[in-house]
Amino acid sequence: MVRNGWLVRHGESTWNAVGLAQGYCDQARLTRHGEHQAWEVAARLRSRPIGALYASDLRRAQQTAAPLASVLGLPVTSDARLRERCLGVLEGTDVAAIHPTVSGVRACRVVDADARPAGGESLRDFYRRVAEFADDLPALGGIAVVAHGGTVRVLNAYLRRIPVERMSWEPLANGCILRSPTRRLDHATNQSEREIK
Repeated sequence: MVRNGWLVRHGESTWNAVGLAQGYCDQARLTRHGEHQAWEVAARLRSRPIGALYASDLRRAQQTAAPLASVLGLPVTSDARLRERCLGVLEGTDVAAIHPTVSGVRACRVVDADARPAGGESLRDFYRRVAEFADDLPALGGIAVVAHGGTVRVLNAYLRRIPVERMSWEPLANGCILRSPTRRLDHATNQSEREIK
């Protein structure tokens, strides 16, 4: 039986609001709208069978996880492996100006898993980091993971045995929730994740 996990992208941050690439940078905090989104996540997941709550150690994810931890009565287990992709020198720049030859993503698809911004991570390295987190998860019931758009995409793909070279890179709204298995599926699947409304 495949147990359910819920993968949450953090609420809108001050840098999201102005279109800046964040990566590892921890200067951004949630906007008021982002705080509202965090409480909406908590309301939508409060009755789910969640036994453990994990989050990136970056502030925007921690601020999103806090309301959920409050309603579930669970501690937040922070893990740096859940950080967004490190973008090196591109952190703080306009997201729209990042070229596919550097990002490795074009038209919502991974086109070069080894593309790497100066001082940053390739998508392949990012995938390996997130996979290490997934492989260390204990065999327990439902979990929730609060992280970043890239991290949620990569974690969902890894758990569904989709290799990094075949990943889609569809837009994910701030505060969105994806339902995903908590352990890797036995074989590759085309079953799409379902967003919890």
